[in-house]
Amino acid sequence: MNDAVLRLAFAGLHPDRLRGLVETYGVVGLVRRLEAGEIDAALPAAAAAVRSAGRERLAELAQAGIVAVEVGDSGYPMALAELPDAPPALFVRGVVPQVPMVAVVGTRRCTGYGRGLAFDYGAAIAAAGWGVVSGLARGIDGSAHRGVVAEGGLGVAVLGSGVDVVYPAEHTDLAVKLVAGGGAVISEYPPGTPPEGWRFPPRNRIISGMASVVVVVEAPVTGGALITAGCALTQGRLVFATPGDVRRATSEGCNRLIRDGAHPVLDPDDLIAELSLVLGPPPTSRRTEKGMKRAASIQ
Repeated sequence: MNDAVLRLAFAGLHPDRLRGLVETYGVVGLVRRLEAGEIDAALPAAAAAVRSAGRERLAELAQAGIVAVEVGDSGYPMALAELPDAPPALFVRGVVPQVPMVAVVGTRRCTGYGRGLAFDYGAAIAAAGWGVVSGLARGIDGSAHRGVVAEGGLGVAVLGSGVDVVYPAEHTDLAVKLVAGGGAVISEYPPGTPPEGWRFPPRNRIISGMASVVVVVEAPVTGGALITAGCALTQGRLVFATPGDVRRATSEGCNRLIRDGAHPVLDPDDLIAELSLVLGPPPTSRRTEKGMKRAASIQ
């Protein structure tokens, strides 16, 4: 991996700021200026971070069971690499599956209906042989990934923190199961990065960027799910949404997406039929009894 790219990945800067600085100075030039303290007096932590050589960082990562990949590496998500705002580097625990990915997202404050449907969507996508990417958040995200695990499928969780700082903490076991099942936990932020609020909106472009289709299960008009849908449209991805009660706030975002052109999906079988038109025939067609049952943990 390129030494300068890895050093910048450890700087922990806001992705937009990092991109702007790289456009101005170039990767190597930015590293040199940060090392010299010439960029901004408000960036002492970034300056300190880039002073460690890449080989030292790689040794630290290897000891922690984490891999760093940059755009162009075989382990970097191919669909994401094509985007102009793709992270120069990603930290990975596990292996990013080389299969078509479907993003399943929604609100943290979901209803039991939304939680169960997300689980069923995750299980159905996994059974079809595609991968599920989401944010591992409470509510819809976590439920979709539980469906993946129940079906023994492939899932990727994109964090707004370091890959060794799972947020929320109660999803640590879920993250472990995703990795054990052949999937991954990834982040553009270095290990040890806390889950600060400003880090979450940028990660939504990674969720949508890795996917061919974004499925919004249940969402209000504000929040991360609608940000992800907006990123998907900008990136040229398709957006599917599940319609809901017009009087319920947690359905308002999905209903508006459908009104504005998102494709409605009504249940897992409908979703798989629609995905097949976009992604081609499912690589597999198994639907196990275990995968069809909702786990007690989603109730």
